[in-house]
Amino acid sequence: MTASLFEGLPGAEHIERGLEDLERGSVSVGALLVAIGAPRLARAGLRIPDAAAAHPEAELELYALLGREGQGDPYSRYNALLRELVSFERALEHRVRPRLPVSPIDE
Repeated sequence: MTASLFEGLPGAEHIERGLEDLERGSVSVGALLVAIGAPRLARAGLRIPDAAAAHPEAELELYALLGREGQGDPYSRYNALLRELVSFERALEHRVRPRLPVSPIDE
């Protein structure tokens, strides 16, 4: 179900992978992004693995992980990933938001 729900959303690959990694107990960029966004993602209806709670300082962990990976400037990558997470959350909320009935005025 998540594959079709996530289709076309910005950053979906990070979130899908992160959910899988958290289920396995792995720490990855995606897993830390899910941990960071867990409250908002859960409000949008996603089941967040319990392992996300093991990362209360996921923002710091993510920044440190990016620094260890050594792929470019960790500060820039960190900010880009957080912007992508927020874009994903907004798009997901828009997708799952219940449709309001159309009023006769709108027709």
